Amino acid sequence: MNGQRREQPAAISRQPRLLRLRGAAALSAFRREKLVAATLERFPAVESVDAEFWHFVDVDGDLGRSDHDILSSLLTYGPQPRPVQRSDDLFLVVPRLGTISPWSTKATDIARHCGLNSVARIERGTAWYVTWRHGLAPDARDWRQLAGHFYDPMTESVLRDFDGADDLFRLSEPRPLSTVALVADGPKALERANSEWGLALSEEEVGYLAEHFLGLGRDPTDVELMMFAQVNSEHCRHKIFNADWVVDGEPQSRSLFDMIRETHRRQPGGTLVAYADNSAILEGSRAQRFFPSPASREYQSVDEPVHIVCKVETHNHPTAISPFPGAATGSAHPSHPGHAAFTAGASRSADAAFAAGTRVATGAGRAALAAAAATA
Repeated sequence: MNGQRREQPAAISRQPRLLRLRGAAALSAFRREKLVAATLERFPAVESVDAEFWHFVDVDGDLGRSDHDILSSLLTYGPQPRPVQRSDDLFLVVPRLGTISPWSTKATDIARHCGLNSVARIERGTAWYVTWRHGLAPDARDWRQLAGHFYDPMTESVLRDFDGADDLFRLSEPRPLSTVALVADGPKALERANSEWGLALSEEEVGYLAEHFLGLGRDPTDVELMMFAQVNSEHCRHKIFNADWVVDGEPQSRSLFDMIRETHRRQPGGTLVAYADNSAILEGSRAQRFFPSPASREYQSVDEPVHIVCKVETHNHPTAISPFPGAATGSAHPSHPGHAAFTAGASRSADAAFAAGTRVATGAGRAALAAAAATA
């Protein structure tokens, strides 16, 4: 792409003072039994596998005895510890180097609220111990394949020893921007960047960006292109849902979103709010709630309506590549537009359900889409 990128600067000079605190077993006996069976089936040279948590604490200044006791107490959690089969072959899985994990953000916040002001940051890793069958020492290929069995390369890094955990807290200068040589090479340069960087820009979007930056007389940066790709994505803009809809070559009078809204237009009963900030409110029932009166501040039973807020969230990414963090994001994010759909309300409970399927309609699915479009 003929982009200009300077040499990456060296790390900032500050070095953390790192504490390493051993945690409990990372696997229950049941989960360990299942994992060992799955591992042995795929890697016959492995005799046993076990894992335990380790906590890495970046301390800024001195940590007194009482503070150390508080920190140890905070990091003692979960079920009763069981003996862990440790071995010399270690796979230390930590949050991806250069990132701060959600677990770290919460744990550090709790430590600060407990008065541990000298704790700059806490991270957690999982030490995987592997015992190999006698006489079957692993080579580099075996190690790489087995390491991939224990971690998610999108969100985690794997280290061979505990000393490598220092890199979790090593501060580096931001990398310099890259530019796409649009002025020199024309729109073809943007097309290459779109393909190589996985921006998923449409042909129209590439043309729009080329015209915009050529009008400015400068090359776009990688950050500008990435931000445009995210902000203008289907997730944010719903371009496909609101686009012209053609079924078997026949243009439809309504977009896909219009077809969806048609159901409510025909049958609005039981719906209090529809399509408000991507959410809706269904009419619920009355129920007794027990809470303090704003006037007397005394607890009392109140009979009031309890309605249901519904929200659909399209979290194909990052759920598809990182299921657990992606699902956490997908379950938490719907609360935001749900609250925006009404005023003077309060959430009492929430449920989240996930569904997955092909996005290509064929056979009966295609016929159903055509029939729905014809009756809309």
